[in-house]
Amino acid sequence: MAERADDRLVRLLGLVAYLDGHGPVPVADLATRFGVSEAQIRDDVDQLWVTGTPGYWPDDLIDFDADAVERGVVHLIESRGLTRPLRLGTREAVALVAALRALLDSAPVQADAERSRLVASVLGKLTAATGEAASAVDVRLGHEGDATVDSGVVQAVTTALVQRRVLRLRYVTASDAVGDRDVDPARLITQDGAAYLLAWCRRAHGRRTFRLDRVLAATVLDEPADAASVARADAEVDVAAAAAAAGGGQAPLVTITLASPARWLAEQLATESVTELTDGAFALRLRVANPAWLRSLLLAAAPDVLAVDPPDVAADAAAAARAALAAYGARP
Repeated sequence: MAERADDRLVRLLGLVAYLDGHGPVPVADLATRFGVSEAQIRDDVDQLWVTGTPGYWPDDLIDFDADAVERGVVHLIESRGLTRPLRLGTREAVALVAALRALLDSAPVQADAERSRLVASVLGKLTAATGEAASAVDVRLGHEGDATVDSGVVQAVTTALVQRRVLRLRYVTASDAVGDRDVDPARLITQDGAAYLLAWCRRAHGRRTFRLDRVLAATVLDEPADAASVARADAEVDVAAAAAAAGGGQAPLVTITLASPARWLAEQLATESVTELTDGAFALRLRVANPAWLRSLLLAAAPDVLAVDPPDVAADAAAAARAALAAYGARP
């Protein structure tokens, strides 16, 4: 299975800390300890060798004994401060306390007893270390989106993500069509009070975003998730992630009328509403705070875009299209 970037980051930091306390260690021993291949350990050392503190001149980088590495032994010479204990200021500690309280109150954590205990333990220790400043923090989350999500669904989704197994969803689309989907889950995200599952849909043979409040039932299957499909779903989140980042409660509303072949966008985007029109066409209403993202979306879906409101948004996309054609020497 393709390795997630955050998993590798944890291992890279662990390598530095372990080597700092144990001196020269054979590559084979490191591979066994961290549960990866020897080739991966060598790749990790190469990555760390070009990592360091701002400035990034040779004297700013983490350093190893090159001769030892050639002999199959990793000897850390300079850690550039990565092994120093982390010391938080009061403001940083209070911010972490607030974040952990919000995390503890979230549906994915509440649905997983082990995860809930872990977050509560960290929160308790940090609160005690922060002292009186932590008592000034009061985090209250709105649950409008989470309240409509079945706890069993959240439990199944988080289990499938942790165990990396195929998930079977009973799902209601934006056009109120109910169907079953087998998906390879990649990531769970939240935006404006709603939770979304990023996954590779085996029925559609493509990446899809599923709103958890539209999932009627979820079942974890015995089949392992396909590594390549998970990687595609996790790496190709540009449209979904941009849509989530672009939206905002006070962002301007835009209405896009699309032909039937663009139906997948109704599921991919965080929309305010979806209106069915004649001949399979439909209209999406969504809030967009990032005009550049919207312009890219319209250009990508141009063959199926029937209308855009307000008109200046359409004019902006058309101007961008003409500029692109001109760059290729074609007539607009």
